[in-house]
Amino acid sequence: MPIIVRLDVQLSLNKMKSKDLANRIGITEQNLSLLKSGKVKGVRFETLEKICAALNCQPGDILEYFAGEDNNGKI
Repeated sequence: MPIIVRLDVQLSLNKMKSKDLANRIGITEQNLSLLKSGKVKGVRFETLEKICAALNCQPGDILEYFAGEDNNGKI
C-alpha cells in the first residue's frame, strides 16, 4: 500500500494507548485498529484533525507516502 500509517509512532511518543486515543477522538477501538493497520480506504479530514490535535502532531507525522510497486507511480 503506497500510504503508510505511522500512528503507533505518535502514540508511543505521546505515551498514549490506542484505547485512550479512540475515546478522546470519538471512534471505536476497532476503527482505530483498522486505521493503524492501513486496512481502510480513506480517513475523514475531521478524524485526522482530531488525531492530530490529540497527539499534538501534523498529518505528515501520521501518514507517509511510499512510491512502491502497488501503484507504479500512477495516480
